[in-house]
Amino acid sequence: MVSHSGLVTVMQKAARKAAPRLRRDFNEVEQLQVSRKGPADFVTMADRQAEQTIVDELRHARPDWRLTLEEGGEIEGDPDKPRWIVDPLDGTTNFLHGLPHFAISIAVEDPRGAQGKPEITQALVYQPLTDESFWAEKGRGAWLNERRLRVSARRDLADALIATGIPFKGHGDAGRFQKILDAVSIEVAGIRRFGSAALDLAWVAAGRYDGFWEEDLQIWDIAAGILLVREAGGFVTDYRGADAALAKGQVLAGNDHIHSRLHKLVANALRA
Repeated sequence: MVSHSGLVTVMQKAARKAAPRLRRDFNEVEQLQVSRKGPADFVTMADRQAEQTIVDELRHARPDWRLTLEEGGEIEGDPDKPRWIVDPLDGTTNFLHGLPHFAISIAVEDPRGAQGKPEITQALVYQPLTDESFWAEKGRGAWLNERRLRVSARRDLADALIATGIPFKGHGDAGRFQKILDAVSIEVAGIRRFGSAALDLAWVAAGRYDGFWEEDLQIWDIAAGILLVREAGGFVTDYRGADAALAKGQVLAGNDHIHSRLHKLVANALRA
């Protein structure tokens, strides 16, 4: 058995308590696809119910902590204590269309981390349909269930599989994205857009993807994933190469070789 802190136990318990309902609702969505009304309202309800289940568990364990929630906004608590950052259903559009690729994302942010600045100290990305629990703790590595994770060892872009997110209705800058896509696509083995930034980053940590880029992201999309990649030996920055991915909602991730090469491609594309 891999030992981890009580916080990771709390996070896993919360995610696993919300998971059966999400699995049940996901199967129901597939049936609703054929109905005239459509499943959108149903999925919104599933999202909120999952979030409430998670919040109830987290608040029971740490009643004085703050929460930042995708659906519920900010819940106040002791400003000197850590906060939970929760996305109960990352990959909502996949869920809505009956695509089995979505996750629960939970992170802990300590307001007094290294150099007295806030930092993510625990992370969980949980895939309810596969029972894959990607988790990490600051300084203690990243794990998939009981197995230690390492980012991929590929060094050449020509061999690399890169994930991204594509701008869609009301989100993102399509022109900027196209410049980066044009620069990256001719250099790599393939590009994938699966529709869940939390899982994209977890898969970079697991070595399934060699790199990832996306912007216009929210803190609950990426807080857990960023720690996973770093604890798996990878690098995460913004597009400029600075340690501001979480603040900017702009992520460039990979092992040291792939990250460096991707960074150069992205920087040159945006300058052009």
